[in-house]
Amino acid sequence: MLRFLALFLLVGCVVSCDSNTVFSETKAMDGFWGETEVVDFNLPQLDSLKNYNIFVNIRNTNEYKYNNIFLIVSINFPYGKTVTDTLEYRMANPDGSWMGQGIGDVKENKLWYKEGVRFFEDGNYNVTIEQAMRNNGSVEGVRKLEGITDVGLSIEENTKQ
Repeated sequence: MLRFLALFLLVGCVVSCDSNTVFSETKAMDGFWGETEVVDFNLPQLDSLKNYNIFVNIRNTNEYKYNNIFLIVSINFPYGKTVTDTLEYRMANPDGSWMGQGIGDVKENKLWYKEGVRFFEDGNYNVTIEQAMRNNGSVEGVRKLEGITDVGLSIEENTKQ
């Protein structure tokens, strides 16, 4: 048992030390993602000479009843500029099985948002994420997007410059 624990700790250290992740934060949802609920991330000061890749992390359960997800993601710059993107990601394969990593009915999807980003301006950057799901034929948004348990953001150093 002691050998197993030591091996587990060694593997954990090797994997965590090899990561290029410079920021990672996840926010838990209250059983659903509300139509007007904005998930907010304040970024730390990042090196302006390096390129970064930004990912949106979505954790869902079998209660999620769609095969895709629409998101509105905004990067708010220190001096007032905002870049907003409306994004669509597939969440399920054509056979209905969930994409992403995980065991059981919880799957985590690491979704590409932006590649090769530089944070040139000094100051605090902020990223906001909103869900923009609609039912087919409906103009109104989905008020309670059930099955989304967590929404996160991660930033990794782009080593392929």
